[in-house]
Amino acid sequence: MSTALPYAAHQTITSRNCIFLPQNCAKTSARSEVIISIPKKLRKDSSHLPELSIKNGICSTDEVVREIVHRQSKNINPNAYNARRRPSFHPMFLDEAYERCKDICAEYAKTFYLGTLLMTEDRQKAIWAIYVWCRRTDELVDGPNAAHLSSAVLDRWEERLEDIFDGRPYDMLDAALTDTVHSFPLDIKPFKDMIEGMRMDTMKNRYANFHELYLYCYYVAGTVGLMSVPVMGIAAESSLSALSIYNAALYLGIGNQLTNILRDVGEDASRGRVYLPQDELGKFGLRDEDIFSRKVSDEWRGFMKEQITRARFYFDQAEAGASQLDKPSRWPVWSSLMLYRMILDSIESNDYDNLTKRAYVGRTKKLMTLPLAFTRAQSDPSLVVFQ
Repeated sequence: MSTALPYAAHQTITSRNCIFLPQNCAKTSARSEVIISIPKKLRKDSSHLPELSIKNGICSTDEVVREIVHRQSKNINPNAYNARRRPSFHPMFLDEAYERCKDICAEYAKTFYLGTLLMTEDRQKAIWAIYVWCRRTDELVDGPNAAHLSSAVLDRWEERLEDIFDGRPYDMLDAALTDTVHSFPLDIKPFKDMIEGMRMDTMKNRYANFHELYLYCYYVAGTVGLMSVPVMGIAAESSLSALSIYNAALYLGIGNQLTNILRDVGEDASRGRVYLPQDELGKFGLRDEDIFSRKVSDEWRGFMKEQITRARFYFDQAEAGASQLDKPSRWPVWSSLMLYRMILDSIESNDYDNLTKRAYVGRTKKLMTLPLAFTRAQSDPSLVVFQ
């Protein structure tokens, strides 16, 4: 399942002894709070997996987000870098590495890339490097060689990630990320958690309830927001705590991934995968067989209305945080938020037929949205109240 943001890579990825060729192309009681146990252990060592709780009717990974906020804030202190061995790259090599990341982003994430052009040069390059790494990670599961994927491949990819953070990049694109993690207060945990999401994809193709699905969305898409906040920066005049802003970034990733899931139901079904809460399907009298038959019934429409409402709820939660980022960084975030909402509108316009049709936003609509996103990005952070 693709991650929530449109990352892409088009060059050969070499991982130890394996070579990959990526495609050319993440209401209950207001006082309720319960802990949901993780349904399936993904690895022998699962002590790092986050607990999922329900607060005010919202699935939450507050504890893991709080830990990441602490680590990435702590890393602002130069002494925190002492344990890292910063490599010395020739300036021309590093320039070419970032240029390749830029080209990949420009070709496969055109709208988002356009938004990054307002950012400062160092932030642009860092965001491009992060996006390329995320896409390469996703391609291990969704790329043309995914059928040959083994757990050992993901283990080697995680080792390679540790090498990147230790200043030992394997190739030019790795080098761009190595330079990024030594230039911004980035912690390795969100990156490792994304790899964990890829492991989930190799072991699980059904989700009993939304609690399980939310955890998956956190791993493969929410982590992107947690990686991005330190690079995009928080506005000095922000009226929210860092934890609130990180949670808003997480919610944007959750909303994007839920939208991806709803958009791609038919495509995923063709691969025998159903990324939908089984208990909620059952509430409408639906089963996997109804999805595989591609029949758009009244029951399906009722189910889809609830799913779209939920995705929009997470976008609503993300809005205030988008306005709290450093001003030059807001436009790409607002563009992503608004365009993904339009995918939900498109599903509705197709009479909820996402079984035989793929909802999309046309180029004209995208271009018309960008000025509005730019206007929203200019809002005063001190005047925004988090929902």
